[in-house]
Amino acid sequence: MENILVSACLMGAPVRYNGKSLGLQPQDLDWLKQHFCIKTLCPEVAGGLPVPRAPAELTAHARVMDNTGVDCTDAFVRGAEQTLAFCRAHHIRVAILAEASPSCGSSVIYDGRFSGTKIAGQGVTTALLRRHGIQVFSQHNVAELKQCLRSP
Repeated sequence: MENILVSACLMGAPVRYNGKSLGLQPQDLDWLKQHFCIKTLCPEVAGGLPVPRAPAELTAHARVMDNTGVDCTDAFVRGAEQTLAFCRAHHIRVAILAEASPSCGSSVIYDGRFSGTKIAGQGVTTALLRRHGIQVFSQHNVAELKQCLRSP
C-alpha cells in the first residue's frame, strides 16, 4: 500500500498554533485508510516551533510573521525541508495538508495582515513539496484525490 502524508493536526494531534487539532471527515478518513498507509507530521513542529505558538501568516514579501511581529520564516522553511525529507524517506508522492495554514495551505492562505481575510496562495511547505513533484491536497478536496486515483 502506498504511503500518504497527512498533516498531524488533521489526524487529531493538538499541534496547531492554538494547541488544538482539526480533523478529516470520517468518510474521508475511512477511505484514506483503505487506500493508503497514513504517515503524519506537522511541518511547523518539525521546524522547531512550539505548541502553542503565536498565530503566523505569510506576508506579501514571502516572509512568515507572527502576530507579535516576530519573523518566523526560518522555522517555516526548516519545517518545509524536514517535511520534504520525510516524504522522500517514506516514498510519499501525495499529501493532505491543512488548508489556509502558512505552511500547509494548498489553495488559500491568510492575507498576511491578520485581518481574517483569505486569499489565493499556498503555504511554504506546500510550495516546496509541489516543486519536488509531490501532489498536495487539503482536507476540503479529498474528493479530487479520489478522482485522480480513478483516472488512468
